[in-house]
Amino acid sequence: MTSQIDDFYLRQDEPNKSCFLALKSIILSINENLTEAWKYNLPFFCYYNRMVCYLWKDKKTNEPYIGIVEGNRIDHQLLIKGNRTRMKILPVNPNEDLPIETIQLILNEMIALYTSGTIKVKK
Repeated sequence: MTSQIDDFYLRQDEPNKSCFLALKSIILSINENLTEAWKYNLPFFCYYNRMVCYLWKDKKTNEPYIGIVEGNRIDHQLLIKGNRTRMKILPVNPNEDLPIETIQLILNEMIALYTSGTIKVKK
């Protein structure tokens, strides 16, 4: 029996399926304390149980994006705020090379907010 997280990836059509799986691998490789969890019917990635980011797709374009939970605390030209107050998104084109260095940079900035104590975590 597959988990809800596995089902999420399996239900996606290509090229989104491969893109989401690659994003998962990239995110989990950034820090050994990042873990995957199923929250709000989405795959979330947490640092010591604090939500860092999640994977989803745009309603209009159907293209994947990484939702950065505390994105309002990060200033990067590729992050889009839209109407969100707390979160920003990083759109990802599944038909192009993934912006691995950008993803690593943004998520390392997020983790730095936790490790510096700017955002509290329970270890």
